[in-house]
Amino acid sequence: MRRAVVLLSGGLDSAVTLASARSSGFETYALSVDYGQRHARELRSAGLVSAQLGAAGHRTVSLDLRAIGGSALTGDAAVPKGRTAAGMAASIPPTYVPARNTILLGLALGYAETLGAFDLFIGANALDYAGYPDCRPEFLQAFEALANVATKASVENLTRLRVHAPLVQMTKVQVIREGLRLGVNLALTWSCYDPTPGGLACGLCDACVLRRAGFADAGVADPASGA
Repeated sequence: MRRAVVLLSGGLDSAVTLASARSSGFETYALSVDYGQRHARELRSAGLVSAQLGAAGHRTVSLDLRAIGGSALTGDAAVPKGRTAAGMAASIPPTYVPARNTILLGLALGYAETLGAFDLFIGANALDYAGYPDCRPEFLQAFEALANVATKASVENLTRLRVHAPLVQMTKVQVIREGLRLGVNLALTWSCYDPTPGGLACGLCDACVLRRAGFADAGVADPASGA
């Protein structure tokens, strides 16, 4: 069985991506990153999702992107609340974390080298209103090209490394339905960017709004309590 490293944040998209990798026949190794995000609550969900979906391994790497700043998720800037779809689509929001997916995929690539794995999975989605530049197919293709000139395996012509983003062109409704089809316990996932002091989802940030709309459009009740 081929091995794959799956970036697992604990959110809907990454959970369904892990299930997709498993259903494609990979032995999955989940990698979560504690980068100083204000919604570090998601890391607990990542552990629960990894166990539920039977990942062969799950580890968490810590690095502090607060030292770089530039994002509402790693600093004190306000997280946008109560925005409409048009508002979300108007510009890249302050919740964008500079270079985050470049860094996370770099960590996943390094981990994959130690495992003898040649496949990376990421839950990037180009259709979310947030419009993060490092979730676009162009970025993922560019990183794959980089991986194939940057690793021992590629230089020695052992194999070609692949970056998989099975959800990249899915709507949130499609992601939810795919998760249900693959047996993901969506109640374990976490989406909120700005949890309350009591540890509940705020219900108003972009991630909460997109999640609520996705479940509503799918005609399915969100099984998570305050996620």
